[in-house]
Amino acid sequence: MSNRADAYKAAGVNIDEANRFVERIKALAQSTHGKGVLSGIGGFGGLFKPDLSNIHAPVLVSGTDGVGTKLKLSFAFGGHDTIGIDLVAMSVNDVLVQGAKPLFFLDYFATGKLDSDIAVRVVAGIVEGCNQSKCALLGGETAEMPGFYADGEYDLSGFCVGMVDYDNIVDGSRIGHDDVLVGLASTGPHANGYSLIRKIYDASGLTGADILPGSDQTVAEALMAPTRIYVQPVLNILRDLPVKGMCHITGGGFYDNLPRVLPKGVAAHIRFGSWPVGPVFQWLKTQGRLSWPEMLQIFNTGIGYVLVVKKDAVNDVMDRLAAMDTPSYVIGEVNPRVGDEEQVQVIFPEG
Repeated sequence: MSNRADAYKAAGVNIDEANRFVERIKALAQSTHGKGVLSGIGGFGGLFKPDLSNIHAPVLVSGTDGVGTKLKLSFAFGGHDTIGIDLVAMSVNDVLVQGAKPLFFLDYFATGKLDSDIAVRVVAGIVEGCNQSKCALLGGETAEMPGFYADGEYDLSGFCVGMVDYDNIVDGSRIGHDDVLVGLASTGPHANGYSLIRKIYDASGLTGADILPGSDQTVAEALMAPTRIYVQPVLNILRDLPVKGMCHITGGGFYDNLPRVLPKGVAAHIRFGSWPVGPVFQWLKTQGRLSWPEMLQIFNTGIGYVLVVKKDAVNDVMDRLAAMDTPSYVIGEVNPRVGDEEQVQVIFPEG
């Protein structure tokens, strides 16, 4: 580009660098494109033509999210390669809750000064998340805003659109007494609770390279483990097996998320100890001097997604999940709600 852009470059915005970055990520994004994508990266809008051949009454389901202050640890540990997986996971797992298949994803990347090497690593993680969930990275926005962010820092947000047949929407309305809660394992804290995690980490005196107590991972590996994407195993189950309700365990833990899918007349009774709680959560509890109820209010504590199914479907559901390398556990059941009691009751072992 000629000196037309010199004035903007002097103000801190490098158009040439931004254009080079777009060229570098085009092939990455195209690796996620299936037959529904009608446009490439670089246009004003992404075009997508959904396949409606096997759907009676299509309903679009949309979701948007970010990765919160986990970004601060990404900057500290250099975790730029996996933070994009978190970004995709937080949105695709949300639209999945209603039974929707993610169709496409868009990202927003904002920074004070564009470092295309770091930005490409972030986008490569987004592409990996899209490939895991089999949705297209249809487009995005890269914003260079001098003076708005600290040097070396950036912000991320993501947007997903999925689709489900109206007759197959999973909304929890049919959940009833004696249904069973099947919990799907998380990979760690995912992308929630990191304002507290950072406070605990800062007070611990550990570095990212130290081994996390009770584990064989470094602190950085444990805290930066990317969010598990549940799309493929759950869609596989929905294709053949009845599921009454689903829940993505994000900020607010069990206590705030499960009531979002439960009818008013029932309560979820969760048996703590029915699933393994990994070393990262044990460390956070001990180092942060937290109680287990506090842990379950803030973190997923080892369970990132919950299916509500009939008793006679439990074995088939868990066998299917095991075949798809997704550890799962029977973590509780649905019972009649007594008065105005909380809809999530966690039963802790005596002693």
